[in-house]
Order: sequence, then structure tokens, then C-alpha cells
Amino acid sequence: MAGQVAATPTFALTPSSERTPTAQNYIINFDFLNQYLPDTYEKEFERYGNRTISSFLRMVGAEMPTNSDLIKWAEQGRLHTKYTSVGTAAAQFADQAVFQVNDVLDPATAEQVIRVGQTIVVVQNDGSGMNKAVVSAVDNTAGGRGQFTADFYEGGGLVTAGTAVGNADVTVFIYGSEFKKGTAGMVGSLEANDLIFDNKPIIIKDTYNVSGSDMAQIGWVEVTTEDGATGYLWYLKSEHETRLRFDDYLETAMIEAVPAEQNSGAAAILGSSGAAANPGAGSDGIFYAVEQRGNIWSGGNPTTLADFDSIISRLDKQGAIEENVLFVDRQFAFDIDDMLAAQNSYGAGGTSYGLFDNDEEMALNLGFSGFRRGYDFYKTDWKYLNDPTMRGDLPTNTGSGKVNGLLVPAGSTSVYDQILGKNAKRPFLHVRYRASETEDRRYKTWITGSAGGAATSDIDNMQVNFLSERAVCTLGANNFFIFNQ
Repeated sequence: MAGQVAATPTFALTPSSERTPTAQNYIINFDFLNQYLPDTYEKEFERYGNRTISSFLRMVGAEMPTNSDLIKWAEQGRLHTKYTSVGTAAAQFADQAVFQVNDVLDPATAEQVIRVGQTIVVVQNDGSGMNKAVVSAVDNTAGGRGQFTADFYEGGGLVTAGTAVGNADVTVFIYGSEFKKGTAGMVGSLEANDLIFDNKPIIIKDTYNVSGSDMAQIGWVEVTTEDGATGYLWYLKSEHETRLRFDDYLETAMIEAVPAEQNSGAAAILGSSGAAANPGAGSDGIFYAVEQRGNIWSGGNPTTLADFDSIISRLDKQGAIEENVLFVDRQFAFDIDDMLAAQNSYGAGGTSYGLFDNDEEMALNLGFSGFRRGYDFYKTDWKYLNDPTMRGDLPTNTGSGKVNGLLVPAGSTSVYDQILGKNAKRPFLHVRYRASETEDRRYKTWITGSAGGAATSDIDNMQVNFLSERAVCTLGANNFFIFNQ
């Protein structure tokens, strides 16, 4: 029988943050009739190590200001044209055929871009054959519904009969043009087609409140936090942990944010009207943007080279970015290690792959930091996906919403920045925060009350306030991959 991790004792999910002091925070035994003094450890033991989970956006992105409720950017469209839903009613062996482009959203009004004189490849969608042809006539009127006439180069004519102009019989793409001697030039020109995307910032807040008396209360525990706060005043720990939580939320909100759907409860409570001045509640987080505009792998992790070949094939059809980083959970990291180890002819033994001298006293490294297959893939653990208080330990059944990893293209892309009024280089992922000459909302913190140096009210407390207003811009989401369960 295979061994397994025992169900109990398990990991704790109970937060250490409480609204009031607890028995775990202070000594409760003040029995002076007991003459024996306990031996105490004053310093807290950091049983969970570094508990913060932020750093992802700092690794792959940048931050820059914005001064609007709406952020818009343009991304380049395709340079060449290919239609995959083209119908014809022509008979087999016909020397000429009339085709109708059905890919456009409304063939009755939208124009296709094929022009007279262009040469095209016509591929039967059932795989029965291929033709090459030159376009002899184009009808973009409403009545013609985006039709064009093509004359085939092959003497045998159309390889397979069509069914109807409204069907998806063939795929057509343009590969050039050809004209007779002494004829006029190309009729009509094409305008560049950009894809316009937008996002809106959200306001993130937190606060910490302590009474003046508790600020003067000494504790027996020497507290410490990940950002270096130390001392015997418990409020220092609570204030710093509030700040650490807020820092984490600044990142996780950018990862998880979703726009509020129309007539949803969130849209109602957040006062979203959908008007230009109030574009809506919520925001497009990274996961949402990739699931809507990017690539999705589902049904478990890719565990074989054949799986990654299908991922690479999709990347070929997108931006073909040379270097990519895989941010993965622990199981996905193991699956990649096992897949790469299996490529070694001695992989079954599990000890010989990699650059080792097989020294008996050498620590065996069973992990890989990356690999190259068509593109460079670098692998790194993402703490956010492993932390049991966040996305770690979610149900693993399909459809549970569990995310196993995210593929992020490295480098930057060129976009038109409306603030600058010109093309600018931007990281594929970057954060825009609200700021102007008089107000910077990237990371605001201020103190109110009458304690701790504050003198803004007669309330005997100190309240530390945190605020940020920001959105994440996922540029070129078609180059990202999200790995869902």
C-alpha cells in the first residue's frame, strides 16, 4: 500500500489577526501564589516563514501613473488576411466560382478585404483538396453580401463541389497578386485595423485602529514581522501585519479582479451605472483577461512533450514570443521535472539526468529551472498558488476554478499610449495607478486620531489608513496561457 500524508494534524488556517487581544497574545496567568517562574521564550517563533505572497507583479511588470477613470490602449491586428468560413455553390471542376465570406460579423453590411487581381489559396475545409486562383470580381454591396469571383489556375477547376454560399466550405487566404500587361493598378486600399481594449482602476482600502492606552501597554512577547518591525509593543505587530496584508491585496486584487456583470449584486452595491463617467464596478484582473482573450489549458497539467507541443503550436499562431516564464504551483513544477527527467535514457533510475558527476556525497538536484523546445521556458514556483490561505489547497476536480499555473511572455510590447500620444514600450503586464500633480494614489497611508503623534480628533486612538487606486493592464493577452484544473 502506498504511503500518504496523514489527514491530522493538518495545517492551520485560523488567522492570527483578531479584533481584540486574545489569550495567545498576552500572559493570562497572574497567580502570585505560585512561587515558580516559568522559563519563557520572549521572541516569536516564525512557524510559517515568510507569510507574504506578493512579488509576482514586481518580477514581471512595472508601475506607471494614470489620471483617468478609464485606461484604453490599442493592440495591433493581423497583417495578413485569412477567412475560414467561406461558402460557394459552384460545381466540381468549374473553372470559375463565386465565393461568399461568412467570417465577418454581419455579411450584409461588413466588407471583406479581398480585391480584384489578388491571388488566393482555396483549401477545402473537409480536407478533400486545394486550389489556387486569381480574383476577377468583387461585390461588397449589401446585396452581394461580401462576395468575390475567383478563376482557378488548375485546368481541372474546383476540386470539390460547394454546398451553398452561406456555408463554410473552404478556407481562403491571400498570397499575392497578378495583373495583365498594360492594365490599371490595384483598386481600393486597406486601412490598418487595431484592437482597442480598456480597463478601469479599483479603489483598495484597509485600516488599523488601536486605543491610546493599548499603545502604552508593554507586552512580554518580542514581536517581529516580515518587514523588520520589532519590539515589545503588540500594536506594532498588528499595524505592520495590516500593512503586509494590504501589500498582498494590492497584488492579488490585480490578479483576481473581475468586472461586475450587469444587474449583479456587486454592480448595485458599488454604484456602477455603466455610463462613461462611471464605467462599471470591478476590473479586468490578469486571470480574467487571459481567460477572455488568451489561451486556456484545462483538464490537468501538461505532463508530456506532446502536451507542450500543442501549447507551442498555439503560441506559434499568436505572437511567437521567444522567452516565456511559467509561474506554477508545486504539483505542476513536479510534473515538469518528471517530464524532463524522463527524456534521459537513464531517467527510469531517477538519478542520472542533469550535469552530475554522480558523486555519492553530492546533493542530488531533481529539479529543472527551464527548458527549450521551440521557445525558451523558464519555470518558477508561485507562492500564491501554493499558499493554503489563498489559492493553494483548492479542490482539484475539473471546473473547481483551481489555477495550476500561468505562462507569461517575457519582455515588452509596443502600444499606442493615449496619454503620451505616441507608441511606447510597455511590459506585457503592468499596473496603472491614479495620480496627478496634487494627488498620488499609488500607495497612500495617513494617521488620524489623537494618539501616536496624530492630532486630528478628540478620539483617544490612532487609526492608520491605507488606500490605493489601480488597475492592471494585460497587453497581448493572446500570448499568455492559463493552466486550469
